[in-house]
Amino acid sequence: METALYIFLIAFISYLIGSFPTALIISKTIFKTDIRKAGSGNMGSTNTFRLFGWKWGLIVQIVDILKGYIPVTIIATMLGTGLVFPNATSFENLTLLKILAGISAIAGHIWPIFAGFRGGKGINTAAGMMLGLVPVDVAIALGLFILAVISSGYISLGSIVAAFTIPGSLLVRYNILGADIPGYKILIYFSILIFVLVLYTHRANIKRLIKGTENKFQKLQLIKVKFFKKTENNK
Repeated sequence: METALYIFLIAFISYLIGSFPTALIISKTIFKTDIRKAGSGNMGSTNTFRLFGWKWGLIVQIVDILKGYIPVTIIATMLGTGLVFPNATSFENLTLLKILAGISAIAGHIWPIFAGFRGGKGINTAAGMMLGLVPVDVAIALGLFILAVISSGYISLGSIVAAFTIPGSLLVRYNILGADIPGYKILIYFSILIFVLVLYTHRANIKRLIKGTENKFQKLQLIKVKFFKKTENNK
């Protein structure tokens, strides 16, 4: 019973942390508007950046990343270290609990209890969770995210590239370079799941990217490379 309670607390506290509606609080308290009714309607750093400027966008991004990082590195570690429970898998108990904390935080961001269950896409929160689990691979993904953004101007494209990079980096480092990655067998499957989740939450963006109607940050496109051609209706 005590073990089940600790597992529940890890998931519940992580969900509450993920539910903190950073962009919504800023939009309502500072700008007296609901960010979900402006711009793209997304409660994330990209829409905040577009509507209120880079400083507020950066604040939202940092806080949303911490919403995924704190549950994995602090909540799961503090409540889950040494916790013993039936585990038929070959994965470490603590690794499973960290992933549970991360998933709960992402769920909180996408379906926040403090914002009527209407949240964002969970990209920054997922990035924070993965940073706590596989920092090396996240660093590689961040580099490719920046490269994708400065060469295209599309934040959504950078997010998709970064999400794909993490499982790719894990595969290469573990199977080819022989890196020691604790919990690799579950992390690789989980990172692929995150990639699929990113594709799902960005399905509208992907359609707009293909059509050439996706919102572009011209100032961020430092390298002029055309990835997607605009349709006739948008020329």
